[in-house]
Amino acid sequence: MSTTTAVNPLTTSDAEVLVAAARRAADTSGVPVSITVLDAGGHLLAFRRDDRAVLISGETSTRKAYTALQLNAATVDLVLAVQPGAPFHTLPTALDRPLLFIAGGVPVHRDGRLIGAIGVGGGAPEQDHAFATTAVDALL
Repeated sequence: MSTTTAVNPLTTSDAEVLVAAARRAADTSGVPVSITVLDAGGHLLAFRRDDRAVLISGETSTRKAYTALQLNAATVDLVLAVQPGAPFHTLPTALDRPLLFIAGGVPVHRDGRLIGAIGVGGGAPEQDHAFATTAVDALL
């Protein structure tokens, strides 16, 4: 008989750490962003939009987080998979809730288990990915 160890879920305190770390990284780079943190069920734990961030960044940060969560992969690693002829080409339009295959979404794991995701929008895709990755690293 195998035993499984319970993994602590992503908490609002964890979400605050993620948002603060992503915000610091973005502020240091002078990039106004929106940051979304979702728990393992896809429920919103935290959201923050910089006053100067473009309005659409709120939607893109949320979709990036949702995509990273649903596919348990950083969105930066999925960009090529949705190009014409690639395995996930039709996936962006196949679901009721749209996925977004632009860098900036990163899954959050604890003890090897998926517990949530963070999405950052507002900068260049590479910047958003770096801010999200910095946040996840700060949580670990």
